[in-house]
Amino acid sequence: MKSFFEYLKRYIQLTEVEEGILASKLKHRTYLKGQYIVQAGDVCRYQTFILAGKARTFCLTDDGNEHIISFGIENWWVGDLKSFITQTPAEADVQCLAKTQVIQISYTHLEELYKEVPKMERLFRLIIQNAYVNSQRRIIRNYSMSAKERYLLFCKEYPEIAQRVPQYMIASYLGITKEFLSNIRSQIVKEN
Repeated sequence: MKSFFEYLKRYIQLTEVEEGILASKLKHRTYLKGQYIVQAGDVCRYQTFILAGKARTFCLTDDGNEHIISFGIENWWVGDLKSFITQTPAEADVQCLAKTQVIQISYTHLEELYKEVPKMERLFRLIIQNAYVNSQRRIIRNYSMSAKERYLLFCKEYPEIAQRVPQYMIASYLGITKEFLSNIRSQIVKEN
């Protein structure tokens, strides 16, 4: 829990009383590798903060192809935000890639927190703004950059993720085949 409250200090300053109110509404949980935090078709009931471990958010097409939307590691939030906000069925799956410890807050408790600790509304506004900006940047990059440029930028911006997840998942995230990513990596080695 300590790392969670340290994370919060980057955005908001809570009093001891406010921390106590928040702590009373949080749920600590451990997921095993392969377990789902959210499954498509289910309502996303929690906002989930990763304390330790890693996860991926992905969707499956009708023909069974998997498309990774995002990854999550320590100090990142994961979930299907649309499902959580609207309390409607999720369109994406969130699956743990390793044993993962999380803190969760339910939709109901978060709504209560917004009233009891108004600073929490600011926190989640900032989190959602950052998520939107990152999503928009990714869309623009997908249209304006080559696969090689996107891969190099991914490795630069997210070196820890690049080292902690399999290459085929990075390929899926980048919207390319694992074979094409392998060719890109070979080309980079030759250039260096």
